[in-house]
Amino acid sequence: MNRIATTLSIAVAFAAGCGVTHLLRPAYAAETIMAQVIIYLPVDTSSAYSVGLDPSIKAVFGNGPRIIAASMLAFWAGDFANSYVLAKMKIMTKGRWLWTRTIGSTIIGEGLDSLIFYPIALTSWQPMLKAFGVENQNILSHFDGWDSSTLVKVVAFNWLFKVLVEVAMTPVTYLVCNWLKRAEGVDHYDHDTNFNPFTLKD
Repeated sequence: MNRIATTLSIAVAFAAGCGVTHLLRPAYAAETIMAQVIIYLPVDTSSAYSVGLDPSIKAVFGNGPRIIAASMLAFWAGDFANSYVLAKMKIMTKGRWLWTRTIGSTIIGEGLDSLIFYPIALTSWQPMLKAFGVENQNILSHFDGWDSSTLVKVVAFNWLFKVLVEVAMTPVTYLVCNWLKRAEGVDHYDHDTNFNPFTLKD
């Protein structure tokens, strides 16, 4: 199959399924790995169209490994911090003031998520790599990205936006939590919960 047609097919599939793949990160990882394989297949040099489009394909899909690594690490750290802060604040507040827990945990969790994801996935690492003596342009091209000024603006905006969404959804959270407590007759406190994410014990 023509390499360009295959790559564009993956792009369309990715765009159509982005909602599902965001929820199912292994599927996103598999899609990205497939795209990486196609990106590095040899280009048909007899086709001016293929040669001309090749840099664009690499620009769009070439950052996949960094995005996968950043996404997984940021999601793990942010989600864990969110859950931990939420649980501990419930104990501290004796189950009162739900809004402080939901918003407070979001401030910490989404802050970590943004601080980990954007620097790893989308910021230029070239200055740091050059400082360590890396001069190979092929390697450096994989680590191009935003400058530090753009990074700070994007992290700040996204973090604030996520917190404001949590604030806006607080009334819905109250309704759902109160309904679940009445329906299940349970109001759990994590007094003895082991939050160690590296243990295999139950």
